Amino acid sequence: MIKVLKGRHISHGSGEGKALISTQPISFLGSIDPSNGMVIESGHELEGECITDRVLIFPFGIGSTVGSYVMYQLKKNTTAPVAIINRLAEPIVAVGAIISDIPLVDSTKPDVFENIKTGDRVRVNGTTGVVEIL
Repeated sequence: MIKVLKGRHISHGSGEGKALISTQPISFLGSIDPSNGMVIESGHELEGECITDRVLIFPFGIGSTVGSYVMYQLKKNTTAPVAIINRLAEPIVAVGAIISDIPLVDSTKPDVFENIKTGDRVRVNGTTGVVEIL
């Protein structure tokens, strides 16, 4: 089993926690309640899950640019994920992670979705782009 993935570093810092994986994109505006970190989007595969203190892994973000500010609200409310890994980060998630000091890595080799499962303990270094499966 692969223990270290290397990706593109987007937002600096490091975070460690249990992985929470979605194969579906996430819109922070309307999908996540910033007051408690719960996924509230009806029909989303993570509906009812809490992203707080998790390493949130999803392919990419979608939706309004206000999603970046929702990520900032999550951080201010201490309900944010400890780190994010995307298959390909787009501007909404990238800006949200940067202004919120949430480590963000994308484009991992090998692919994150083939090597990490929900519940795995993961350390993300957003400064170097290294993801470790602990």
